[in-house]
Amino acid sequence: MSKKLILIALTVSLGGFLFGFDAGIISGVMTFAGPEFNLSDIQSGWVVSSPSFAAMIAMIFSGRLSDITGRKRILIVVAFLYAISALLSAYADSYEMLFIARMIGGLAFGAALVLAPTYIAEISTSENRGKLVSIQQLNIVLGFFAAFLSNYFFNKYNTANNTLFTDENVWRWMLGVELIPALLYFILLFFVPKSPRWLFTKRRYAEAKRILSTIYGKEMAETESSIILSSLNHNDGQAQEKVKIKDLFKPALRFVLIVGLLVGILQQITGINAIYFYATSIFKQTGIGTNAAFASGILLSSITVVFTLVAMYLIDKMGRRPLMLIGTAGIAISLLVCAYGFKQATYQLSKDNIEQLKFGEASKLMAVNDKLYESDIDFKNDMKSILGNQVYSRNDGAILEAATSINAYLVLTGILGFVACFAFSLGPVMWVLLSELFPNKYRGFAVGVIAFVNSFISWLVQLLFPWELSNFGNALTFFIFGIIALVGFFSMLKVLPETKGKSLEQIERDLVTY
Repeated sequence: MSKKLILIALTVSLGGFLFGFDAGIISGVMTFAGPEFNLSDIQSGWVVSSPSFAAMIAMIFSGRLSDITGRKRILIVVAFLYAISALLSAYADSYEMLFIARMIGGLAFGAALVLAPTYIAEISTSENRGKLVSIQQLNIVLGFFAAFLSNYFFNKYNTANNTLFTDENVWRWMLGVELIPALLYFILLFFVPKSPRWLFTKRRYAEAKRILSTIYGKEMAETESSIILSSLNHNDGQAQEKVKIKDLFKPALRFVLIVGLLVGILQQITGINAIYFYATSIFKQTGIGTNAAFASGILLSSITVVFTLVAMYLIDKMGRRPLMLIGTAGIAISLLVCAYGFKQATYQLSKDNIEQLKFGEASKLMAVNDKLYESDIDFKNDMKSILGNQVYSRNDGAILEAATSINAYLVLTGILGFVACFAFSLGPVMWVLLSELFPNKYRGFAVGVIAFVNSFISWLVQLLFPWELSNFGNALTFFIFGIIALVGFFSMLKVLPETKGKSLEQIERDLVTY
């Protein structure tokens, strides 16, 4: 594998880094921005999930636009939108401005998540495609790591003696720092070549062969060119024909569409973005406190990076199917462990606990002195009733730390087990599979449609998660996610194909019948 090919894949997938950074940052931002704007559960969910809502729109159109104008050109627009979103988010002076600014970022990462794996698959060979497409997921989890690390330090230096960072502005710094990688991404994209497979579909053969030669050398470029041209000719020379949504439902594509939709839905419906986007809030539910919750985010993202590297090492050796099945089974077990841990929790504030709380309204909690709660819903509802939503939101970490009796290690093990299993299965392997399953002619559009469904599920999960915690409680929420993962495991056991070691053209011959 040439260094040039690796550099191109790393550059193109920087959009994934920005997505991960934005997703990780918001978990810390809402600790401060939520109370400042006095947001309800649904409003908090909307601020967090609004990028995914916008991403749905981008995912539908970006694949088709890239089929017309090229992958590279759309990716440059994506980088510009990331930069604009970071600036506007940092300067948001209202709830409405904040979610609109984040929706602009959503348009960017919606397009990036579709186009980066598509582009990388189109410049790769069958031997290295799994590793190279997985770089997208590696960049996503590195973005998470950078965000949780950034949040940790911003929170650490947000002290009473520090005039630069305060509860009122520290979240603006958290959001604004995203401008730096966004500008770097924008500049670097001008140095990557156009997709050679896309150029072949546009009959720009000389340009496509020249790019393949610069990446692989003349001999391999000739081999790849003949394979691609043979595939295009096999499809009756209709590579330039406009693809419509109804074309995806042709009998020939039925199987790959079912597999793509199954994997695309399962990746999000198991709740991974609820974990990432609300990581700080979830860790606070275990009673470890606000500072420890920020620190635990670093541990979570570190484990994600490690197991994504494991996936990159194994995906072209072990194959896609084993990683997906092992990982999904582990996800189901981990989520059910979390549900069990939260189910055993109790909540009680003693007089000493209340006196140690360092906020003005804490004395009001004497009304529930020594009252034992076996339900987190009842406990949090009483706290909000006594203190008001805004005061409770600002101090929930300290209150839960004082009141919660729980096996925190069991819950944390479940959460970390979930993200580890996700990181070597559904996370990277989904994008590899989507970039492989569909023929050249349909790839951009089909991946966009499935990514739209994926993003819609992600948006619903993020939007409803705060409401679920308030109305279903921690235990039932995680139990539901665990059962969904279990159903997903048995579904994939039945239908998931293996694509390891096959060229895109060979996969098309095996799975698509014309």
